Formats: sequence, C-alpha cells, structure tokens
Amino acid sequence: MDSFKTRWLFTKIGMIPLDRSGGENATAAMSSVEAVLSRGELFGIFPEGTRSRDGRLYKGRTGAARLALKFGCPVFPVGITGTSEIMKPDTVMPKFGKHCKIVIGEPIDTQKYLSRADSPEVLRELTDEIMVRIQALTKQEYVYDYAPRRSSVNRTHI
Repeated sequence: MDSFKTRWLFTKIGMIPLDRSGGENATAAMSSVEAVLSRGELFGIFPEGTRSRDGRLYKGRTGAARLALKFGCPVFPVGITGTSEIMKPDTVMPKFGKHCKIVIGEPIDTQKYLSRADSPEVLRELTDEIMVRIQALTKQEYVYDYAPRRSSVNRTHI
C-alpha cells in the first residue's frame, strides 16, 4: 500500500489490497477474498476494476461472477453515485460536506448458472447481468467497453 496511513485505514475497515499488475500479490489477495467467502461473510468488489473518470458505467470484469459461482452465493448489485463530488479522480483530499448515494438492489440468484460455471460465456453472461442491474440502480450511461485506466495505477482495494 502507498503509505502507512493508507495501510492503517484500509486494514481497519477490512479492505483487501489488490495489485492490478497480477502475480503473487494478486494471488495472495484472491486467497484472502476466498477465505472471507468460505466463512460465509460478505465481500464487496467493483466489477469495473477502477473508478469511472467520466461518470459513465463501463463493462464489468468477470471476477465477481467467478467468485459468486465458485462459492454458490448470490450477488447483490450496488449502485453508487456522487462519489466524484466527494473526491474527483486525481485529487488527494476529499471534499467534506458532500454526499454520495448508495442503493442496494435485489440479489441475483446464481443457481441458474452453476451447472455451466466453468464456461467463459457464463462468466460474461452473469457479469453482464450484474452490470445491467447496477445500471438500473444508478441510471448511468452504460458503455460496453472496459474503463480506461491510468497506466501508472497498479493498485486498488477490493
């Protein structure tokens, strides 16, 4: 993690660091996530893999679907809007006194996908369903393309 303060804060609120560059660090993060799910605890992941820099909702990556199918658990779509009012991309400090809106949707039952869980097409189908449900909650414009990332950003938190 980037600094002692960041490491301390994220540890205290239960965030799991994920190194986007892959390798052993990413594998260790996924092991931590799997431990959380195997205990039957809740876990949140942002399917886009990054913050939207323009307010649109981008195509989801299949990690959330992969985990849901591996553990046979439902997916609760969560729509979050207004975060750019609190902290715009590329800023260091949040603006205090601003608010965001968080809406939790009805759970997606993954049971209908389990018999075909090993198929890449099923991972994409479930991921697309998750993203459609998030879009219904946020009313954001949906872009069926992956969100652009800054090349210098290799770390995120899930």
